[in-house]
Order: sequence, then structure tokens, then C-alpha cells
Amino acid sequence: MSPSAARMLGASRQEPTDSTPVWFMRQAGRSLPEYRLLRQRMTLLEMVRDPAVCCQVTCMPVELLGVDAAVLFADIMLPLEGMGVPFQMEDGVGPVVTDPIRTEDQIDALRVVAAEEATPYLFEGIRLARRELGGRAALIGFGPSPFTLACYLVEGRGSRDFPHVRALMYAQPSLWSRLMRTLTEVLSRYLLAQVDSGAQLVQVFDSWAGVLDEHSYRESVAPHLSKLFGDLRTAAPAIYFSTGSPHLLGAIAEIGAPGISVDWRLPLREAWSRVGPDFFLQGNLDPALVLSRWEDLERGARAVLKGAGGQPGHIFNLGHGVLPDSDPSQLRRLVEFVHEFSGEYRAPARDRGPV
Repeated sequence: MSPSAARMLGASRQEPTDSTPVWFMRQAGRSLPEYRLLRQRMTLLEMVRDPAVCCQVTCMPVELLGVDAAVLFADIMLPLEGMGVPFQMEDGVGPVVTDPIRTEDQIDALRVVAAEEATPYLFEGIRLARRELGGRAALIGFGPSPFTLACYLVEGRGSRDFPHVRALMYAQPSLWSRLMRTLTEVLSRYLLAQVDSGAQLVQVFDSWAGVLDEHSYRESVAPHLSKLFGDLRTAAPAIYFSTGSPHLLGAIAEIGAPGISVDWRLPLREAWSRVGPDFFLQGNLDPALVLSRWEDLERGARAVLKGAGGQPGHIFNLGHGVLPDSDPSQLRRLVEFVHEFSGEYRAPARDRGPV
């Protein structure tokens, strides 16, 4: 196993590593010129459904940026393909479900099938990527959370505050629970199949959890996440990502995810103090700093490393995805900086709590 893969997997076990591992959400995509060339002749879904192209884009950042992990090139909407729910990707809009799910009959019609039957191309792409990486970097699989997938299913598209989703949750809790149980079963199968195909870690994206208050999150979302992470517990290290959700950290610490990804709105030092020392943390540089001068980017990176305090169990990442106008040379320089200077902030091995 390469030092890069060992760093990622070691950090996910809260073990001391030679330096802090680094990867970036949305690293396999729109900021890379090589990716843009592919997108000129293929749609996103065409790329995802072609195992060879999926493998190529997944592995691309390892060569170009020097990151310690490749993340599967996919889309969070893919589990819908096996569920019999039509969707499309609209430029400037994102995922769109043409017939939003809001009735009991629609929920009853959702199919739960074997993951390999639903998206066989994806698992072939994972197998190809794992072979292509050859241990040079860890391979991260991913999928949506039940809540975030429900947001697209019920609202029909992205939204600022998802009023139809929250109305269904509040007004018809039994129907909401039935929908969430179905989605949790689908996503459990989907993520476990990714691990069986070669993913060494998985990240669950709860992109819209921040629209909820803590009570609603605990009552209507957390139990289903606990089921999902319970299913994943013995399969692979799992990371839970949400954004705009510092008010939920106490509840998030109770869902059973061993890793928590923190956005840039909360210092890592404070995040670790809120959730406790039993988690590995990921994050949490503001993605906009990559668009700034190197001096600003370096200052921000130092602040993140200092906030983590060199504790075993920190994975350096942005607080959200790479922005489209990011300069790949800045990202590569950032990776090199973190690898070189993270040792300055390394805590003594016996000190496992936040500094």
C-alpha cells in the first residue's frame, strides 16, 4: 500500500500518520481542463454510465493533483435508476425529477432491487478504478443520504428551503417515514455494493440537512441515518457530510457515522469539542480561498491544520466542493503544502483529544 492510501485509511482509524491526508470534494470534475475536454463530447450521465470514462475521471486527480484519495465519479441521483424514477440533469439547474413523489401510491411504486441490477455500469467503473489505482491512493465511494435524496424526489429539484419536503414531513409523518425507510434500504444496498466492488471508504452526502431544525432532524432524519451507518459499520469507514449544519452537530454525533465532514463555517477545534474525540473529522477550508492569492490560501490552510491540532483522525478537505474556476495548480500546491507542513501541528501520540 502506498503512503497516500495508508494516510487516508490510517486517518479513518484515528491512527497517527506520516502527514495529514488530503482530497477534495468535486476534485474529479469541472475545474480540470482534461475533464472539460471530455465534457465537450459527452453529457455527465453518459460519462458516468461508461465504466472506462468513469474510471478515467475518478483517477485523474491522483495524477494531476497528488491527492491521497480518488473519489468515485458519479452523481447522487443514480440510485433512482433502479427505483423506476425518471430524472434529468439540466444545465444551470441540476437534478430534476419530472414527476415529484408526494403521494402514498407513488411511494408504494418505488422499486427496491439489487444494486448491481440497478446500476451495473457504476460497479464496473469502481472495479476498473481500483485496479487502475493499484494502491497508489485510496478509493472513496459515495452516495446521497436518505434525506437529501428525498429532497429531490419530493421537491422535484434543488430549493432554498424545500417547502414541499418539510410539509410532507410535518403533515404526514407516517408517509414520510415509509419513504425514508425505502430510501435507506436502497442506499444501504447501493453503498455496500460499492464497497464490495472495491471502494475503501464511503461518504454520505446530506447536502440539504441544514434546512432542518434540530428537533426535526432528530425525529425525522436521524433514525434512518443510524440504520444506514449501522449497515455500513463493518464494511468500510464512512464519512457523513452536511453543510450549513453547525446547529445539528450534537445530533450528528449520535447517528453512528465514524467520520464527520465539517464545512468552513465552524472551526475544526470547536467542531471536535462538540462531537468529542471518538470521531475522525474531515475539512474544512473555504473553497473560495482556492480562488484567492496563494498567501491567502496558505494562511487558511495553516488555520485548518492548527485547528485540527495534529490529532490522529484529521483528513484535510475543503468545506464543500471545488469551485469551477479553481486553478488546478493552486490545488496541487495546496496538497504539497499540507503534506509538508502538517507535521508542524502534530500532537503527541498520547493526546487524543482536541487541543
